Amino acid sequence: MKKINKIEPVLPVLPKQKKVAAYARVSRDTERLMNSISAQISYYSTLIQSNSEWEYAGVYADCGISGTDIAKRSEFQRMLKDCEAGKIDIILCKSISRFARNTVDLLETVRHLKELAIEVRFEKEHINSLSDDGELMLSLLASFAQEESRSISENCKWGIRKRFQSGEISMTNKHLLGYQYDEKQEKYIIIPEEAEAVRWMFQMYIDGVSLRQIAKNMNRAGIRSVLGNEFQEGSVRQMIFNEVYSGDIRRQKCYMTDSITKTKVKNNGELPQYYMPDCHEAIIDRETYAKVQVEMERRAAMQNRTYPFTRRIRCGICGNFFTRKKCKVKGKTYVHWICCSKKKAGMNCISINFSEEKLKRISVQILGMEKFDAAEFEKQIESITVLEDGSLEYHFNGGEIKQWQKV
Repeated sequence: MKKINKIEPVLPVLPKQKKVAAYARVSRDTERLMNSISAQISYYSTLIQSNSEWEYAGVYADCGISGTDIAKRSEFQRMLKDCEAGKIDIILCKSISRFARNTVDLLETVRHLKELAIEVRFEKEHINSLSDDGELMLSLLASFAQEESRSISENCKWGIRKRFQSGEISMTNKHLLGYQYDEKQEKYIIIPEEAEAVRWMFQMYIDGVSLRQIAKNMNRAGIRSVLGNEFQEGSVRQMIFNEVYSGDIRRQKCYMTDSITKTKVKNNGELPQYYMPDCHEAIIDRETYAKVQVEMERRAAMQNRTYPFTRRIRCGICGNFFTRKKCKVKGKTYVHWICCSKKKAGMNCISINFSEEKLKRISVQILGMEKFDAAEFEKQIESITVLEDGSLEYHFNGGEIKQWQKV
């Protein structure tokens, strides 16, 4: 009998579909850019689903978020998690700058995806991250994208500072407790019921109530911040120290040190500040605000009485205390004591300044010491009054008064 072998028909093996997703981003949520991202989502959805070799894995889109920090982009982070879960094989993106403007973040992310065998295709630059020259091209173009971001940031800062110099008052904080910013009038308008809460807060501070207790009193009265939160010691301090309640505005209190990390720090004189008095109706009048400044000085001195002259030198013209001021000129450090009114915007004083060394020499002369002794000075002297002509009046703890006459 003949042997017959049956040959089964061989069915063609269909190639496995690649799971393809797309990523889109716009840095601002303006109407024009929102239309742009809608168009991108529609374009990529159609593109992926029309390719028979691809399986649609979705479009991830971040709106109104900078490209310099991937940690703050929720959709980007969700896409990376889906990549790690095996839900994506290819990512499509319009350009490198849409994916990331930070060179380090870009390369780290692309390398991580490469380890997972996930390909990223950048449409504008025609770059495939899995190609041989992909990483080199990415490094070069990402550096350009990062530098472009830095340049844009510097241009924005320049524009903002120009507006500060010209006195423009457009505000980012549209609602402060007690105020609502009016776009048409370009100034803060008082909210009467909130203003009463602000006045109560300031009065408690003048009366010597602690910041923590003020927060408790506000919370017990059912008063909440503009975000609806309970007051904390820090939020009360921020309000008490805010000159806006006296009708003034100080610009550039903080500045950004790095356009990539968006690190913001307090401006301690590194950059100019711009003080604009009487910009809007005050909730706290000048006299009350001056009392607040005096109370601030008193509390600061109580917390850190580092120097023997602290809280002991009183201005005979305006009544404020003298404060210590340290500066460097051509590498040499100078220390002076000046009336604190001179450091407060909107206030001035014609009192004479004294170097710390001169005050020590005069004190040695008044007390009959061989050299300045801080402990002995504090033991004997209750206060020093700076008279209008620059003479000094020493008030001893026992009631005696001695005067140093300016020549």
